Amino acid sequence: MADLHHEHRHQEQTRDDVVEIEPEPNTGRRRRVAPYIVGGVAIVVLALFLVLLTADTGRQESAASPLIGNVAPDSKGVLADGSPFELSRRKGSWVVLNFFTHNCVPCIREHPELIEFAKQQRALGNDGAELYTIVRDSTRDQVDEFFAERGGDWPVVYDPEYQFSNDFGVALVPETWIIDPSGVVRARIITQVTAEGLGVLINELRGPAQ
Repeated sequence: MADLHHEHRHQEQTRDDVVEIEPEPNTGRRRRVAPYIVGGVAIVVLALFLVLLTADTGRQESAASPLIGNVAPDSKGVLADGSPFELSRRKGSWVVLNFFTHNCVPCIREHPELIEFAKQQRALGNDGAELYTIVRDSTRDQVDEFFAERGGDWPVVYDPEYQFSNDFGVALVPETWIIDPSGVVRARIITQVTAEGLGVLINELRGPAQ
């Protein structure tokens, strides 16, 4: 009898079909509670998914680059009026390069923040940073329409030969670079930016006031 009882208990512990296991006290109540537990877990998982989906996409994320700490490339492009633009000639000012494509969804999302950032920097006068949009894979008509619809009046630099993109190793947009008045690359941001985040970062890079 002991052997039979032992075999019966072993059979209970190894079967996948729990319906055939002998009911224990309160098993019915546990089975009624189980759907609620499963439902609760599903709700939590769904909530976490929604949080990730709607998370603050403006959170800035920096990325390493061999350019950081070195003099910026002497990249050249063309301004909207057809005049040449040479990055090396912007020494003496803090420069922010924002790589952009007109139909890039994150670019569209961050554009109001760039408008606010440009406004804040203009208010600082000579101490403010210069913002430049570096255009990738968009025509002048597309860019003109974009700015006419959404605002923004800072200089736009076209990169028809991909010199800026190649020099800075930009493959995806938006991507933002900060260059100090000495012409040294100080930061690279590979996510959407915010006016506040850019302003704080530049102030940190400036260091304590002399």
